[in-house]
Amino acid sequence: MTIGEAVRQRILDLCRKNLITVNGLALICGITQSTLSNIVRGNNKNPQINTIKKICDGLEITIQDFFNSPLFENLDQEIK
Repeated sequence: MTIGEAVRQRILDLCRKNLITVNGLALICGITQSTLSNIVRGNNKNPQINTIKKICDGLEITIQDFFNSPLFENLDQEIK
């Protein structure tokens, strides 16, 4: 799994956990719906860390909480 795929899945998991839609998450995070939709559809494979921080702020979690998931274990090697 790539880091982009892991971030995408983590966002979807957090939406399910918090019973909100991706569009609802965009609203509470102050991120455009198109930006968040592009991330979860896989069109944006490398979201910026400040975007992830806004998602964390909207969900009232820390960056550490976001990345504290088995999804981020054993990621594919980025440098080949």
